[in-house]
Amino acid sequence: MQSSPTTRPPRARTLSKRAERVLACAGTLSLVTAAAVTGLAPTNSAASSHREAPLTSGDPKADNTDVYAFTSPDKPDTVTLVANWIPFEEPNGGPNFYPFANDARYNIKIDADGDGKPDTTYTWKFTDHVRDAANQFLYNTGVVNSVHDKTLNFRQTYTLTSTDAHGNTTTLVEDAPAAPSNVGKASMPDYAALREQAIVGLPDGGQTYAGQASDSFFLDLRIFDLLYGGNLKETGHNTLAGYNVNTIAIQVPKKSVALNGDHSRNPVIGVWSTTDRQGTAVAGAQGKGSEGTPAPRAKDVPADDGKRREDGMGHHDTGWRQVSRLGNPLVNEVVVPLKYKDAFNALTPDLDHTVTPVVDKVKDPIVPKLIQKIYGVPAPATPRNDLVEIFLTGICKACGPIKADLNSQLLNADTDKKAFVPAEELRLNMAVPPAAKPNRLGVLGNDLAGFPNGRRLDDDVVDIELQALEGAAQTGKIVPALAAGDAVDTPYRQPGASFPYVALPNTAAVNQADSLHPEGGVGAGLGGTASGDGFPVLPVTVAGGGALLACAGALALRRRHAERA
Repeated sequence: MQSSPTTRPPRARTLSKRAERVLACAGTLSLVTAAAVTGLAPTNSAASSHREAPLTSGDPKADNTDVYAFTSPDKPDTVTLVANWIPFEEPNGGPNFYPFANDARYNIKIDADGDGKPDTTYTWKFTDHVRDAANQFLYNTGVVNSVHDKTLNFRQTYTLTSTDAHGNTTTLVEDAPAAPSNVGKASMPDYAALREQAIVGLPDGGQTYAGQASDSFFLDLRIFDLLYGGNLKETGHNTLAGYNVNTIAIQVPKKSVALNGDHSRNPVIGVWSTTDRQGTAVAGAQGKGSEGTPAPRAKDVPADDGKRREDGMGHHDTGWRQVSRLGNPLVNEVVVPLKYKDAFNALTPDLDHTVTPVVDKVKDPIVPKLIQKIYGVPAPATPRNDLVEIFLTGICKACGPIKADLNSQLLNADTDKKAFVPAEELRLNMAVPPAAKPNRLGVLGNDLAGFPNGRRLDDDVVDIELQALEGAAQTGKIVPALAAGDAVDTPYRQPGASFPYVALPNTAAVNQADSLHPEGGVGAGLGGTASGDGFPVLPVTVAGGGALLACAGALALRRRHAERA
């Protein structure tokens, strides 16, 4: 993270003339306009797949952060898929807050037969609506009690389509409302009601939601400081506490995503999310891989419409192109080397097994070597075919050294074994029922309904993957030296009991929020102009601030004149 230079606060009696004049003018300007709202950009950091590659870090609206897939605990005949975008949303980030991109496509893809290609693709495409762009800069101009209120100056709707393996597309919903960003308690006193209004039914009996949520991912990011400070002293702080993300969720009957529509014969699916942009080519590594294999490049991946046109400089202006992808958590961060991160984001899973440098890092990962160097815990012997199972094939007795049948599409009765390829996907066996008492360590905690069999919102994937990288999936035993993990064991806000399950978005400034006081000291920014009883919150508040600034400036100038006298 970049920090601003530290400056020493000036003493009152040594204020420069320029500072005094600026202070007075600032107060006067605030009084005149009665509207001065500043925006806060997301901070620079990295987590699960938050800003995991150089190019996505500069395009947060296209940046997939996490994917979750689980049998719905309250509706076990359905499966819920959740994907998040836009990392590190500071709740007070007005006046524009955090809309979905209207020039991108957001996808959740399902591979039911194990060929690395989607058999079902759900696509959300968003449209912006501004009620008054000429005379207003506010996100909302008053209290918002409905997603259709006229006080919601900026709103978004979306179209949701489903595309099958043959390219046939069906429109499921049109002009569906997305829940707005949570501006704060004054502007949106009942955000839970707004969320409920944004849950939309689907033709097959399912439902979908798009809107803001508290980030469900949790970890202590000081893992990057020599693995928690070199002696596990830097643990226990949830770096993502208080931040929000943009969530897209869908809940559908299991038959809607199972191979041949039969989830009894074919219960295993692979899930990942992607972002597409039109006419965009993601630059990939141009050099050679560790074994001399050419690194994958985005221009080697055909666009969705199959059309390819080159401008003579190696750039392609085509149809929609994949610019970001995410299946299993932390793969692009801690498995894929820096050289290939952008290219990995542009690849489709069916090509993963052809990329030697990336497969090599699954079989011989970097993290265990670091742990051995820093903590003296011996790295498991290579090649790590157990990790190939976890990340690329799914777990089955015929897949590798992990002697269990769990979540490989090879377990589906109708899978064509000859067409199966190793591919990086989050795999879920929908036949495993929800756990009565979920264990945060998932399968490692003898809870077969948890990661890496799908992923629930409160699965501790950091601790699970750390143990898996150290060989726990092979031995079935937790590595004692790393048993405590990062000491962050639960999400900042607990998931809900019903769809969309994700926790409501935070409203407190991140630097005021902690686990004991999740609301922080101050509610979110005043994006509206009135409270529930009609009191003009924003003009009065800003005018009051302007008055204070003006008075302070006037006093400073008066003091300067007195000193001269």
